Amino acid sequence: MQQAQSPTPGTLNEALALIAQQQADMARLHAAHASWMRAVAHDLRAPLRHLVSFAPLLKESVDELAAAAPQAVHAAEDAHEFASTMERAARKMSAMLDGLVHISRAARAELQPELVDWVALTVPLVQALQAQYPQVQWSLPTPAQVPVLAHAEWLRVAMQALLDNAIKFSARQEPPQVQVQAWPLADGWWRLVVQDNGAGFNDSRAQQLGELFQRMHHENEFDGVGCGLALVSTVAQRHGARWGVQSQPGMGCTVSLDWPGAR
Repeated sequence: MQQAQSPTPGTLNEALALIAQQQADMARLHAAHASWMRAVAHDLRAPLRHLVSFAPLLKESVDELAAAAPQAVHAAEDAHEFASTMERAARKMSAMLDGLVHISRAARAELQPELVDWVALTVPLVQALQAQYPQVQWSLPTPAQVPVLAHAEWLRVAMQALLDNAIKFSARQEPPQVQVQAWPLADGWWRLVVQDNGAGFNDSRAQQLGELFQRMHHENEFDGVGCGLALVSTVAQRHGARWGVQSQPGMGCTVSLDWPGAR
C-alpha cells in the first residue's frame, strides 16, 4: 500500500498563509458587522426619537387650531389619529431595532460554556414572574438538578424569553397556566420544556418561527415584534442545541429545547 506523503514545507506554508488570510478576512467582516450594528443601535434611533417626541406636540398644535376654528373639528380628529399612528409605528420600529441588536449580540458573543444547573438558573426567573403575575398558575421542574453545558447568561436570556412568551399568550385564559419541565434524553442531553395554555396557533406555520420579526398573531391581538423565538433559536444554535414547537389554535403552545449536558 502506498503511504501518504507528508506535505512539503512550501505547501504547508501556503496552507498556513491561506488560513491566516481567511482569519484576517473574518476579523474584517466581524468589525464591519459590529460597526453596522452600532449604527443600527445608535444612529437610526435619532429620527425615531424625533417622531415620538414631536407627535404629542403636533397634537397640541392641532388642538389649538381646532379651538380657533371649530368648523375644523373633524379634521383635527383625523390629524390626531394620523399622529397616533405615526407614534405607534415609531415605537414599534424602536422595539424591532432593540430585538435586532439583542439577537446580533447573541450571534456574536464569545461563549464560555460550563456545566450549569438549569433548575437553579430557571427557578429564580419563575419566582420573579410569580411575584409580577400572581394570577398565573405554575408547574415547576421536578428534577432536583438538570446539568447542561451552556454559557449561563445566554441560557438565562433564552429561558426568560420563553417564559415571557408563555405568560403573554396565556394571559387571557382563566386561569393562565405555565408548565416548566425537564427530562433526560440519551447521551446526557436534556429536554427543557415550557408549555402554556394560551392562544396557540396552527403549527403548520411553525417553520416560520425562529426567523426575525415572524409572528403567529396579529399585532392587535398581542404585543411584540417577533424577536423572542428568534433570540431563542440563535442562542440554541450557538450551543449546538435543538428546539421545536408544538401548538394548535386555542390549545396552547409547547416549546422544547434539546440541550447537551454532561455525558
